[in-house]
Amino acid sequence: MVSETAHDLDIHIQPKDFSDRFAYAFVRLLRFFADLVFRKRYGHRAVVLETVAAVPGMVGGLLQHLKSIRHIRDDHGWIKTLLEEADNERMHLMTFVQIAQPSLFERLLIMTVQAVFYNFFFFLYLFAPKTAHRVVGYFEEEAVISYTRYLEEIDAGHHENVPAPQIAIDYWNLPADAKLRDVVLVVREDEAGHRDVNHQFADELASSVPEAAR
Repeated sequence: MVSETAHDLDIHIQPKDFSDRFAYAFVRLLRFFADLVFRKRYGHRAVVLETVAAVPGMVGGLLQHLKSIRHIRDDHGWIKTLLEEADNERMHLMTFVQIAQPSLFERLLIMTVQAVFYNFFFFLYLFAPKTAHRVVGYFEEEAVISYTRYLEEIDAGHHENVPAPQIAIDYWNLPADAKLRDVVLVVREDEAGHRDVNHQFADELASSVPEAAR
């Protein structure tokens, strides 16, 4: 039996300044298009969502690594945290690809979205890292909402509670008879954790003027 949750699922950080408002508006715009294109096809939505979600940790880890080398200073664990986040999101993608079996069009969409978002996020993080982390925090807030609604659809019988892919069973150490619902629960937990970490990073950057260009 997979635990329902260890995180507060209802957390929402109210925008405090222009940077936060920009981040929130950008994420809400992404949400609008996701709702328009995928509606309640949550498995397919998850594939594209995780394609985007797997980018920030790798970009942030890379730029923090270069920053640490350039300034010859310790990164205080940021690099490891961000790279682990990127790998975790990649495993989400690998899992939902097996569940949703995306079409050729959706695979092309994945490639396009990744290429566009990577370049956008790279320059955003390069010039405004606090805003970049806030974008991820808000993005993960929306991910928690999406996976909660996915669970509701599964519980209502609108999505078949199929067996969990072996890749998910191995990665999250799930029971051998784990189902889709169990996978969505652990993925939602991951996203809630990423939400909290990125909001915390954004707060740290906002509260430390010398680190604003971190």
